Amino acid sequence: MSLHGQYDPQNIFAKIIRGEAPCYKLYEDEDALAFLDLFPQSYGHCLVIPKKVEARNILEIDDANLAKLMSVVRKLTQAVVDELQPAGVQVAQFNGAPAGQTVFHIHMHIVPRYEGEALGIHASRPGDTEQLEALQARLVKRIEG
Repeated sequence: MSLHGQYDPQNIFAKIIRGEAPCYKLYEDEDALAFLDLFPQSYGHCLVIPKKVEARNILEIDDANLAKLMSVVRKLTQAVVDELQPAGVQVAQFNGAPAGQTVFHIHMHIVPRYEGEALGIHASRPGDTEQLEALQARLVKRIEG
């Protein structure tokens, strides 16, 4: 897909927002939803999406909703860093298939980086269910603090 096109309300993130698809939810408020990536590039990889905006990428979201999204991204990034103690953390957002976007609902990646560990290939291998459930419990506890 290119940068331009129609928003597909049947994309997986839209289904998650509507409760039609499951996720390992970490945080939710009226404007945003955060959950673990099912195909993590590293331990603790999570995603943050806006709930009320049908935007495929950063070029389609309004400033007010982008600001709300980024506020949650910062909150989640802090929780991930505090709980998992990575050596670094990557915050990323892709726009269009050539840039690596695979779900066309704007979303932010929070990817902890650990010394000596290479990143997994984006969207290539599903995470372990038991590990995702345990991590979800840890991060929710940290976020709710």
